[in-house]
Amino acid sequence: MSNLETTFAGIKLKNPIIVGSSGLTNSVEKIKDLSNKGAAAVILKSLFEEQITHEINSAIQHNGDYPGAADYIKEYTKNHSVRNYLNLIKDAKESVEIPVIASINCQNIDEWISFAKEIETAGADALEVNAFYLALDKNRTSKQYEDPYFDLLKNLKANTKIPIIFKLGSNFTNLTGLANRLNADGIDGITLFNRFYEPDIDIEKLTLTTSEIFSHPSETRRIIRWLAILSDKARGLDISASTGVYDAQAAIKYLLAGATTVQLCSSIYKNGTGVIPEIINGIDQWMERKQYMHISDFRGLMSYRQIPDPTGYERAQFIRYFSNLE
Repeated sequence: MSNLETTFAGIKLKNPIIVGSSGLTNSVEKIKDLSNKGAAAVILKSLFEEQITHEINSAIQHNGDYPGAADYIKEYTKNHSVRNYLNLIKDAKESVEIPVIASINCQNIDEWISFAKEIETAGADALEVNAFYLALDKNRTSKQYEDPYFDLLKNLKANTKIPIIFKLGSNFTNLTGLANRLNADGIDGITLFNRFYEPDIDIEKLTLTTSEIFSHPSETRRIIRWLAILSDKARGLDISASTGVYDAQAAIKYLLAGATTVQLCSSIYKNGTGVIPEIINGIDQWMERKQYMHISDFRGLMSYRQIPDPTGYERAQFIRYFSNLE
C-alpha cells in the first residue's frame, strides 16, 4: 500500500481526506463513524453567529414582557450555544484519535476572539473561520471589503496558538493577491471554496427559495483552476479543496492541481460514509498503478507552474471551440 500521509495547516494526517463542516460532524457518534471509515480529520459543524442571534431574538419575542429579560436571554443563549460547542470539541477529542478542527461563521471580529481562545482551551487541533462580507455598498472599495479578513487573522494569531484556516469564497477582485497576503501574514491554511446560500425564485408563488444545497461533480472544474494558480502564486500555502468530490478521480485531480487535502461533504450525504474508504482506496490504487510512493510525489504535478503551457488555466473564453459554430 502507498503512503498516503500528508499535512494540512501543520497537522499531520494519515491521508488527505477530511470531512467538511456540516451536519455530518455535529455529534460524537457521527464523528466516530467517520473516523472508523478512514477520514483523516473532521471539521465540526460551524457555530453560526447569525444562528445565535436568531435564537436570541426568538427567545426575546416570547419572553420580552419581563423587566431585564432581554439582557439575560442574550447572555444565556449565547453562553449556552458556546458551551455546547465547546463540550462537543472536548467529547470528540476524547473519543477519536484523528484531528478535530473547530469552525465558526462570524461577521463581527471582536465578538469571536474570546471564543477562539476557548476553542483552543477545549482542545481543538485548529480553527476554520468562515467570514464573508457581501459587497453591497457601491461606495466602498475592494480594499475596504478585504481588510477585515487581514484584521481578523491578525487578531486571531495574536490571541491563539492553534492553526488558523480561512474558508474563502471565490468572489474577490484579486483572489491571488488576497491568498498571497494571507500567506505572508501567517495563515496556516485556506479552504477553496466556501459554499454559500444562493437564492432562487419561485415564479408561481413569487417568493425567494433556496437553490440546491449539495455540490455537483461538474463544480470541480472551477476549483481546479484556482488550486493550480494559487498553489503556485502563494507558494507554501496549504490549500484544502472542497466542493464536488464524489469519487477518487476528483480527489486525485485536486491533489494534482496542488491541494494539500480534499474535503468531502455532499458525496457523504448522498452516498453514505462508505464513500470515504472507496475514495481512499481509489487514490491508493491509482498511486500504485502510477508508481507513486507518497502523496508528495505527485502533488502539484499539474499546477500552474508545473505544466508546459499554463495558459490553459488562464483561458476564460470559449472562442477557440465555438468560433466556427453558427
